[in-house]
Amino acid sequence: MRVTATRGVATAVVCLAAGAVLSGCAGGGGGEAELTDQQLLEKAHKTMGALKTVTIEASTTATAGSGFSSRQTTDLKGTCAYTITLDKGGSLEQIRIGDTDYVRPDRAYLEQWSGKKQAGAGAQARWIKAPVDTSGPGDGLVDCTWPFSPFGTAVKGKPTEIDGRPAVPLKVTDEEDDKGVYTFYVAAEGEPYLLRVAYKGPDYRSTTTFSKFDEPLDVRPPADADVLDTSDTGR
Repeated sequence: MRVTATRGVATAVVCLAAGAVLSGCAGGGGGEAELTDQQLLEKAHKTMGALKTVTIEASTTATAGSGFSSRQTTDLKGTCAYTITLDKGGSLEQIRIGDTDYVRPDRAYLEQWSGKKQAGAGAQARWIKAPVDTSGPGDGLVDCTWPFSPFGTAVKGKPTEIDGRPAVPLKVTDEEDDKGVYTFYVAAEGEPYLLRVAYKGPDYRSTTTFSKFDEPLDVRPPADADVLDTSDTGR
């Protein structure tokens, strides 16, 4: 599985794969049943795909040029809050609730995106409200979903820790990207959540971290006074 973000300012491929240790044996007994490396990969993706909410933080650095970082809190369906920040300066905020997007890019972001100098300076105070179906590739927006599906061949490494949590690392090779190195870290205790995925390739490096699994989602629209509604104006 491969996620390609060509939206706005950069292209980042975040490939997800993971493995886990499945607690419990068939029949419900105690103890720990160890899965094969490939089964770990599939189990972790199945667990992540069943989440109701998750927070996803990512950073990408291109070999030639700058990169960006992002944070998304999402129900993995149609409600999320997202922020992307460019290394060269500029940021875009997005709130998606059902069929409506609220978007607030600052002027530095618009300059990077358009290649043209923007009038004024400082932050953009108002949010732009628009129907979701007016968004498309290149506008820098996300759709709140995240594809959790395994790919490639997984090989388990030595146990480690991610932010203090015991984790199982997996290195996954992909025949469609024979120059990149993927390392995926899965919680070794409790639910086999994917905690982090790191990628190193000739064109870019990226790190994606997952947290706040199934915690309450607090995503609300901006105050009406802070919104410019473009629903009837088209693109």
